[in-house]
Amino acid sequence: MVIFTRTQRERRSSLPNHGLPPAAETRFEELKRYVAFAAEDAALLRSFRDVAAPHFARIAQEFYDRIRLHDEAHAVFTGEAQIARLQRSLVLWMERLFGGRYDEAYFEDTAQIGRVHVKVGLPQRYMFTAMALIRSSLLKIAEAAGPSGLAVMDAISRLLDLELAIMLESYRDNFVARIQQVERLERQALGASLARTEHRYVNAVELAHVIIVGLDAQGSILLFNQEAERITGFARDEVIGRSLLDCLAIEEIGEGAELREILRGFTAVQGEASHEREVVSRAIETAVSTRSGQRRSVLWQLTHAPSSGDDVCVFAIGRDTTDEKALLARTKQQEKLAAIGTLAAGLAHEIRNPLNGAQLHVTYLDRSLKKSGAHPELIETVGVVADEIRRLGSLVTEFLAFARPKPLLVKRVAVQTLLERAAQLVAAQAHQHGVEVTLDVPPQAIELEADGAKLEQVLLNLTQNAIEAVAGEAGAGKVVLRARRQPQTVSFEIEDDGPGIPEDAPIFDAFFSTKPQGTGLGLSISYRIITDHGGTLDVDSKRGCTVFRIVLPLDGPPDSALRSRVEASS
Repeated sequence: MVIFTRTQRERRSSLPNHGLPPAAETRFEELKRYVAFAAEDAALLRSFRDVAAPHFARIAQEFYDRIRLHDEAHAVFTGEAQIARLQRSLVLWMERLFGGRYDEAYFEDTAQIGRVHVKVGLPQRYMFTAMALIRSSLLKIAEAAGPSGLAVMDAISRLLDLELAIMLESYRDNFVARIQQVERLERQALGASLARTEHRYVNAVELAHVIIVGLDAQGSILLFNQEAERITGFARDEVIGRSLLDCLAIEEIGEGAELREILRGFTAVQGEASHEREVVSRAIETAVSTRSGQRRSVLWQLTHAPSSGDDVCVFAIGRDTTDEKALLARTKQQEKLAAIGTLAAGLAHEIRNPLNGAQLHVTYLDRSLKKSGAHPELIETVGVVADEIRRLGSLVTEFLAFARPKPLLVKRVAVQTLLERAAQLVAAQAHQHGVEVTLDVPPQAIELEADGAKLEQVLLNLTQNAIEAVAGEAGAGKVVLRARRQPQTVSFEIEDDGPGIPEDAPIFDAFFSTKPQGTGLGLSISYRIITDHGGTLDVDSKRGCTVFRIVLPLDGPPDSALRSRVEASS
């Protein structure tokens, strides 16, 4: 009970190094002294660790689910694998909070976390809100512990204040480093060049909706406009003076190697006499890496502008074509499916009637042979013909489903329910082949506007394909059904550890199949259903890991799809 009655002055007098001037203390000890974090606090946190530890995984899950709701915070992530790693890191961080050891090594670990936040470009304000979320969750656990929880709550608050102060110093250090970089540029006479480029930015460069980068004769960046900052995620002062190829992680193979050769050629031209120089322009498309690690496709127009000294001699004008290429690929695929659908509809109509007639006659023949006591081989032969006719009939039915898709019946559906239903429907097939099917879904409910029956059809088809893919592999296979929420979309992933899909295989084309008995329409129909919802369906595949990824808007299909649905239903 002493801890409840001791005054703040008494607590501070019990701290180590009390009475020493700040210069004689380490930065961490000084911070502990200011927030009155004492040895008693360390002991309380260590003893409370076993109570809090079972909640760490839940807190980490809730924390990153909250981040998914904010576009700017979510944009710093590269994918679900990174988020999973960060969740595990957050659990380890909370375990360290209650470790009971708060020395210089602890200080350095916390400072490193702050430096990582700076590196990935996490806005500073999110550190405050993030700490508030974690503080609230931990204080609730301590409060439930009864009277002794009040002292623990007090200790938790002081320790989290320490954590926040140390992390904020990383942002300060980053700011100081940037200022020093600017000073170095000025000492190297680049300050004058930057001042000249500001005039260019104001007049035209900053207003252009294209990437504009100016390079010197060595390929170092001297100009970097706002669109370049937006697309790449790098701030101007972070890239000035750095190599374009190194900064944007342009690979040294393929188009990247060609780009390097073009820049070398421009450098050679730059060294010629001024009267022999002329403007040279080249176009090339390369993949670049953004600050968050995403790969974007950029179409560059490189122009050599004769200059003297250390001024800009190459202008690289880039246009981000990533979304444009993806849209073009989807449009071509849809046009191809529409053309094939028209053909399939005609064929199905012409084939169905003769098939029905043939089925009737084969049925009559089968009954007659059985009544007359015909040879068993004749009866078996007729049965084979009947089976093949039924198979053709099923194929015709699939043709019609592909050629004349039914309108969407959009309503609010639960994502977790869709995946659970798909897992239940394939359970027998998975068990038969020794394949393990697992669900990886967040505990918080995710809902979207969609045609639940059609989405279930897609998920079931992809899951069955995954099971068949891993069934032939040695050892027990594994299939994972996953769902994640983003700010404006929801993503589904069907992952298997099978042999993978051959590179450049046109798996979404109608009638293409890797199965001996496959019709090649399952993935085509799935692709059409997803695009009708305004979403995307793509695949990443290598041996041991194939992932089919569906991304759908939370607010439902586009207005055009809804209008088609209403007109069809009316």
